[in-house]
Amino acid sequence: MSTHHVGQPISRVDGRLKVSGEAKYAADYNVPNLAHGCVISSEIARGTIASIDAGAALALPGVLRVFTHENTRGLPWFDGSYHDESAPEGSPFRPLYDEEIEFSGQPIALVVAETFELARYAASLVRIQSARATHQTNLQAERHAAYEPKHRTPPPDPRGDAARAFEAAPVRIEADFLVPVEHHNPIELFGATVVWHGDGTLTVYDKTQGVLNTQQYLANVFGFGTRDLRVISPFVGGAFGSALRPHYHVFLAVLAARELKRSVRVSMTRQQMFTFGHRPTTWQRVKLGASRDGTMQALTHDAVAETSQFEDFSEAVVNWSGLLYRCDNASFSHKLARLDLFTPMDMRAPGATWGVYALECAMDELAVELRIDPLELRLKNYAETDQNEELPFSSKELRACYRQAAERFGWSRRNPEPRSMRDGHALIGWGMATGVWEAMQVPATARAVLTADGTLTVSSATADIGTGTGTIMTQIAAEALGLPISNVKFVLGDSTLPTAPIEGGSWTAGSVGSAVKAACDKVRARLFELEGPGEKHAMSLTEIMRRSGLSSIEELATTEPSKAHEKYSLYTHSAVFAEVRVDEDLGSVTVPRVVSAVAGGRVLNPKTARSQIMGSIVWGIGMALQEESVLDHVVGRFMTHNLADYHFPVHADVHDIDVIFVDERDDIVNPLGAKGLGEIGVVGVGAAIANAVYHATGKRVRDLPITLDKLL
Repeated sequence: MSTHHVGQPISRVDGRLKVSGEAKYAADYNVPNLAHGCVISSEIARGTIASIDAGAALALPGVLRVFTHENTRGLPWFDGSYHDESAPEGSPFRPLYDEEIEFSGQPIALVVAETFELARYAASLVRIQSARATHQTNLQAERHAAYEPKHRTPPPDPRGDAARAFEAAPVRIEADFLVPVEHHNPIELFGATVVWHGDGTLTVYDKTQGVLNTQQYLANVFGFGTRDLRVISPFVGGAFGSALRPHYHVFLAVLAARELKRSVRVSMTRQQMFTFGHRPTTWQRVKLGASRDGTMQALTHDAVAETSQFEDFSEAVVNWSGLLYRCDNASFSHKLARLDLFTPMDMRAPGATWGVYALECAMDELAVELRIDPLELRLKNYAETDQNEELPFSSKELRACYRQAAERFGWSRRNPEPRSMRDGHALIGWGMATGVWEAMQVPATARAVLTADGTLTVSSATADIGTGTGTIMTQIAAEALGLPISNVKFVLGDSTLPTAPIEGGSWTAGSVGSAVKAACDKVRARLFELEGPGEKHAMSLTEIMRRSGLSSIEELATTEPSKAHEKYSLYTHSAVFAEVRVDEDLGSVTVPRVVSAVAGGRVLNPKTARSQIMGSIVWGIGMALQEESVLDHVVGRFMTHNLADYHFPVHADVHDIDVIFVDERDDIVNPLGAKGLGEIGVVGVGAAIANAVYHATGKRVRDLPITLDKLL
């Protein structure tokens, strides 16, 4: 039992299924007598529905029903007190509840027909009259009305006297940053196939990051028992946080199936993917005060972000500033402004992506003002402990990240003067930034079943959104029992499986992985008991079970954070170095290379881990230079609503990406020592690129994305 799999670059166990098209996603399941639904979206941002005329649609042969608020009254509704697992404070949106329109793109009708094409055509015949009301979608216009909500993660308590220390500081930086809305835009559109069984039970194939969360949501809304409603999602074509909450497509599909007593599929269009949650537009102000030698004396970080009219969505935007650098005088605030948009949502490294961007750009400005190397400034103010919580870090190899990434990048050759490095007509810029993300473990359960033929099946109701969860769980299980990878199968994405949290927060590897290891360790212990203390020769698993007359051994294990977590601060860290080339005449920016060094504890699979960091860096390039969902405030609608207009990096935009995994041992974070890598890779990338653009051009652009017009 000495086979080592954890830490090896094993290819994805589901890779062949995905590239061959055998992997089925939520809208791929075809069942007999399947009807299709098409969602009609609101054209106004705020107001009321005056009338709906579905006569022409219903006259078409094969159109089954047009669901609206007028004919769904009296059906089961959640009353606003029920929240799904990832819901913020407030009253969740209720599709087709009444005539009120609260945001542009709101689903206001569902046309169900025998075919998708017929449903879509019939939807075009439905005539809807709406009465417009005054709306507001501009964060800057509502900043004056921002309020302090009940935060999921409150800003840190102030320490010292930041205002007085700032005024007394010899060197001061005060900068405002405005970052835009981003939409997740995974390749797989949101869709649900709801299978109606003759006994009234349902099987729901849904695109979700949490089958148990979706099951509980639907059960509460429609009054189902959890045994009467099964949710399945074995494959997810990308999500990035967009599938943490159940969306209106699955609600409408279950509504239609329940009322029509037949199977129904509802899928969003790409345009409708821009009608629900997104990374919120956020305004930030960072104030830094320092002595002449670069010692930080004052830090203030304030933020105002958008939320909807019906929920208080908040994320940890300013919190990172309190723990990344040592500063005894610091204050923080994070307020919300209500807009007539759908509630924002968690999006890869929520809060940190925007908050660390502002802090790390301000640190670069401070370094320029002090005429100190940006890396030297960060090392001078290196935080040995988490001042927010007054706790030591469970592990922190950030110094090694700085050292290894700087050496690989060649940072020592950097000329600090802006516009001093050139290659023909191209201005060359080098910038760097720090990254940080939480290392969390949450309760999870797994089941392990070993059969006499040497096959091990491990299961948990977690998800794999493309991160490689299924692969690393297979590795953990195989190593625990000394089996070849080919003998192990990991089953996930089914609400009938053992309890697991929603897949997000970079906690899945450490949380579900710990449960998988614990379940397999229990099987291993049973085998040793069967072998007996007197046995002196090596025996295979199958021999032990055969001699004991057992056809299988099954064990269930639940793991949760240890008490030691209360005594430490648990974080993943990174150092990001980026080079940009800026065409002096055109202002166009390219990113020839990025080096990212990550200290993420034990790396379970360097191949899938590297893929995660590379993908995050590509996203960071888009964040810095391209991504923005543009709102027309006159009509209150996102004008960016397809993948042609929503710009993000393509192959020609992505060049050399170098990922370094820094050795880091952490016996506290979880039994595996793994911190999770799904989100740390994007944090700091945008700031490193923005700082490089300043170094290249001498022009500081604080409002993302950095586009040609802002540079010219």
